Amino acid sequence: MKQAIRNWASAIAGSLLTVVAAQLSAADTAGAAADTIYLNARIYTVNPAQPWAEAVAIRDGYFVHVGDRAGAEAFRAPTTSVVDLQGAMVMPGINDAHVHAQRGGVKSLYECNFPFSSTPEQIARRVAECVADNPDALWIRGGQWDSGFFDTYKIESPKAFLDAVSGDKAVLLSDDSNHNGWLNSRALALAGIDRDTPDPADGTIVRDPVTGEPNGLLLEGVKKRVSDLLPEWSDEEMEAGAREALRIANSFGITGLKEAYSEPRAMAAFQALERAGDITAHLALGIQTPYGHRSGPLDYAVIDEQRDHYASDRLHTAFVKVFMDGVPTASRTAAMLEPYTPENTHADSHRGMLHLDPGLLTRDIIELDKRGYTVKIHTAGDRAVRVALDAIAAARAANGDSGLRHELAHAGYIDPEDLPRFAELDAVADLSPYLWHPSPIIDSVVSAVGSPRGDQYFPVRSLLEANAPVLAGSDWPAAVETIDPWLGIEALVTREDPRGQVPGSFWPEQAVSLADALRIMTLDGARAMRLEQTTGSIEVGKSAEMIVLDRDLFAIEPQEISEVGVLRTLFAGNTVYKKSGAED
Repeated sequence: MKQAIRNWASAIAGSLLTVVAAQLSAADTAGAAADTIYLNARIYTVNPAQPWAEAVAIRDGYFVHVGDRAGAEAFRAPTTSVVDLQGAMVMPGINDAHVHAQRGGVKSLYECNFPFSSTPEQIARRVAECVADNPDALWIRGGQWDSGFFDTYKIESPKAFLDAVSGDKAVLLSDDSNHNGWLNSRALALAGIDRDTPDPADGTIVRDPVTGEPNGLLLEGVKKRVSDLLPEWSDEEMEAGAREALRIANSFGITGLKEAYSEPRAMAAFQALERAGDITAHLALGIQTPYGHRSGPLDYAVIDEQRDHYASDRLHTAFVKVFMDGVPTASRTAAMLEPYTPENTHADSHRGMLHLDPGLLTRDIIELDKRGYTVKIHTAGDRAVRVALDAIAAARAANGDSGLRHELAHAGYIDPEDLPRFAELDAVADLSPYLWHPSPIIDSVVSAVGSPRGDQYFPVRSLLEANAPVLAGSDWPAAVETIDPWLGIEALVTREDPRGQVPGSFWPEQAVSLADALRIMTLDGARAMRLEQTTGSIEVGKSAEMIVLDRDLFAIEPQEISEVGVLRTLFAGNTVYKKSGAED
């Protein structure tokens, strides 16, 4: 019944938008001219009422016409710019609904980076280069080694390996999930971690099995605590990272970013860009909460203060991130209903860990829902998914249906009993990162979880068939090396490695249609940002976000989607990216 009411409400909202759009179009036809008209295009609108168009007219950053060329010409005046797109495919800008863009920008500019596929020799060489390039630095930070790295390469002492190439520098390298760290002896000493340091409730200090000394690997909460000890980036570096993230995103056709986990200084960096007039994407900022174990509720007043301080027309801050577990890779820290496969550092009954007591999560979700926040809950294991759904159900019982669509991040493992609950509770399955295909990190996950259960990861088609709301996000720079959404779109459609590096397919029965994939990456992403009435589709009255492609997605083989190039990206009617040589 609730789902029927929501569908009715959505239909009414869509009808109202259509009426308003028609009124706006009629008024504009008789009045002011467009700033820009784009003609001779194959425009995929992601609007089911009008899937295709051939021309658009834009004024003051909004679409005032979507349809045929004759209708667009009615908005033409001597001051109107007219662009002939020569038959190119156009679609709405992409919304990455789970990303750490500001951090990704900083990492791209300032950290010691190497490919996930790097061998020990390549990592040693890269760390030595970074040490030589930064003679005055105390810390060398970067990454990322893949989740199965220490299963593939038998390194007797990870810290000694780094000691050999790091000189007097402290080194912290994150893995591909960004949950685990690899440190040298200097870094462990500066962090105060030795043989006598106990494991925290939300993490593990991996130790030498003979001596009990830390071997250089830190899992989950303890890695986060060491990361917090590192020198902060300057304000200038934070702003440069934010600007670089937007530049990279726009070049891939991304016009909306939902920062999953935004610390105050990251929000301040985006705020500085907005004041300078340099924001080139819609931004939803998930307010940071403490990572790992805690015994008491969140400080809701502090969250409210951050929301109000950073909120603006371009920065949307009614979002909060909460962590419930870890990751289901070789570290085995995601909370699972059934035990992981055994390995030498865990008992056979190991099922991962919950960061929070379920009752505490429930208390937080009820209060945050009451205060108007959309909560993104990190739930990488099926036990964490169940606990989070229980908390959302409790919030619905306590507050009624607030209309807020809380999100279960990384919900790849979902027990079949829980799958229909997403639609019942209007809870969103957050399909991130872009790992719906064979890859080293998927190998690590399947090995840890075990077959056949491990092979049933990210049931995208089953969620859609159950009418569950979904979103997609890259999670960049964690888990994936690039924010490139075209890799993710291809993998949604094929369940194959879009780079062609790993053969085969991964649970191909869960592949979806191209139309479904494009809706997930555009309009569903806008819904996750609470901006579906503003962006996500090409419709009269909506903000003019669209991208021009170098090929027609519907006319190529699915395995070619990752090769698509973006020729032009528009945000609020302005060209924020244009490929060199693209037509004006």
